[in-house]
Amino acid sequence: MEKVRVEIVGMSYSHSQSGTYTMILGELDGDMKLPITIGAAEAQAIALKLEGIKQSRPMTHDLLLNVIRAMHGEIREVLICKFSHGVFYAELHIQLGEGMVTIDSRTSDAVALAIRANVPIFVYRDILDKAGMVIRMESDDAPEKKQSDEDEAPGPGDLSLDDLEDLLDELIENEEFERASLIRDEIRKRKGEADSEKE
Repeated sequence: MEKVRVEIVGMSYSHSQSGTYTMILGELDGDMKLPITIGAAEAQAIALKLEGIKQSRPMTHDLLLNVIRAMHGEIREVLICKFSHGVFYAELHIQLGEGMVTIDSRTSDAVALAIRANVPIFVYRDILDKAGMVIRMESDDAPEKKQSDEDEAPGPGDLSLDDLEDLLDELIENEEFERASLIRDEIRKRKGEADSEKE
């Protein structure tokens, strides 16, 4: 069965289900997106890692990864392998010695582990075709909404790098993950440009 590699392309609060978030996975070589509803704790665990925020003590997913590695195991990939009655199912594929072990997992936990172990996330093509959709993500090419002088607010481009990093911390603390991802991208873009100028 064909597997498609995906990555996290967005995270937003779900207004349809209180206390949940929508994680959006997008295929690397296509336009299909897979929205998956996850809990607040898992959304926070994923967002903290994506933003590179280190905790003083290991969180649950860090602990599990440490246990796997202490037992000489290595997560090789995460596979979203089933979609039934609106629920996604995932597997952890773990190398143990010469053998491979497959462990059933909630998709949110599997993704949280994948980004910590820096391993690929896959989904079966038929699941992507069945539950995925084409979602237009915000981009620099999108037409800007005009504002009057009275309600014009400073955008990320108007803030300094230090101000952007402070804003990012505030958004994560308030669990505004969708806005945080946009600010994170702006910070990475600026730091990338700064590195290019040094070379």
